[in-house]
Amino acid sequence: MKAGEGSGGIENGPRLREQVAQELVRHAYLEGDFLLSSGRRSRYYFDKYLFETKPHILRPLAKLLAAEIPPEADRIAGPELGAVALATAASLETGIPFVIVKKGTKEYATQKLIEGEINPGEKVVVVEDVMTTGAQAIASAEKLRSLGMDVLFILGIVDREEGARDNVESAGFVFKSLFTKTELEAYLHK
Repeated sequence: MKAGEGSGGIENGPRLREQVAQELVRHAYLEGDFLLSSGRRSRYYFDKYLFETKPHILRPLAKLLAAEIPPEADRIAGPELGAVALATAASLETGIPFVIVKKGTKEYATQKLIEGEINPGEKVVVVEDVMTTGAQAIASAEKLRSLGMDVLFILGIVDREEGARDNVESAGFVFKSLFTKTELEAYLHK
C-alpha cells in the first residue's frame, strides 16, 4: 500500500467531498489523446478503474453516494462493468440491495438482463461512473423501466459536461452528479 492510501487517507467530516475530489484528480485524471466510448476524442480522461479499485477512494465515495440515495429507494443499479463496484459500495454503505444491469444477455444460464432481485414497482437509483453522453446510463435506466421499475434518478460520479445531463433529461430521467469536470479542474494543480 502506498503512503496515504490506507484507511486513514481520507477523513470523514465536512471536508469529505473536497478530499474525494482531490483524490479523483490525483489518481484518475489522465492527460493525452483518448478515444471515448462515445466515439469522441478528448485531451483528458477520468479513468474510472483508477478510482473504483482503490479502497481509500471507493470507501469515502460510497459515503457521498449514500448521502444522495433517498431512503425510499428499494434498489441501487449499476451498469456493467464500470459501475458495479460503485453499486456494491453504495449498497454496503446504505444497506439497500443492488442489481447489475448487463449490456446484453448471455446464451447460457438465466439469460437475464438484470442480475439480482427486482420487483415491478420498486424504486431504483442508477449509479454511473464518468458520464460523457450518458448513453450507457440511459440504456440501463430504460431496461429497468421496461421491467416495471421506477427509476428515481441517474447519479454519476463525474459529469464531463459534454451532453450527459441534456441526454438523460431528454430521455425522461432525472440527472444528478457528485462532481462536474469544471469542479474537478480546480484541483488539477493543487
